[in-house]
Amino acid sequence: MARDALAQAPAPRFALVGHSMGGYVAFEMLRQAPARIERLALIATNARPDTAEATEMRRRLMALAQKDFPAVVEAQLPRLMTPEALADATKSGTYTEMALGVGKETFLRQQEAIIARADSRPHLAAIRCPTLVVAGREDQIMPLEAMEEIARGIRGARLEVIEHCGHMVPVEHPEKLAGLLVSWLG
Repeated sequence: MARDALAQAPAPRFALVGHSMGGYVAFEMLRQAPARIERLALIATNARPDTAEATEMRRRLMALAQKDFPAVVEAQLPRLMTPEALADATKSGTYTEMALGVGKETFLRQQEAIIARADSRPHLAAIRCPTLVVAGREDQIMPLEAMEEIARGIRGARLEVIEHCGHMVPVEHPEKLAGLLVSWLG
């Protein structure tokens, strides 16, 4: 994924934003071509490898997806958004539409890639570009501690915490996130 993204990215340098799994890909892109990345924004992601417990949960979701992919999408919603965002049919519907649009086969490939991801913590100190780290205060998937670890590991990184926000920062608080990104691009 990182190799393909680098091949399609503007040359020679570009700003890179990664949300969740996109952050895992961003870390790999930085390992492969650090000089090409001018700025980095990491949103609700994690530098750690998958834990045994997380891998087991992913395997269960993958098995369920083989039988009933919409059930997987539905089951994930309460962990991905705050209760307020879930009550907003537009926000919860946006996530559901995106997830179903990606489809079962892509979901399965993504889960395999997430399980196999590298531990990016040893590489954080090598990141030299201006970096913005964005966390949702109520994120159940990527807790604030994981985002703080990333911000501490990257020299000069700026951590921003969005209140009343879960994992789906771009869906739950798009205006706040856009404002942070515009400022970061400055």
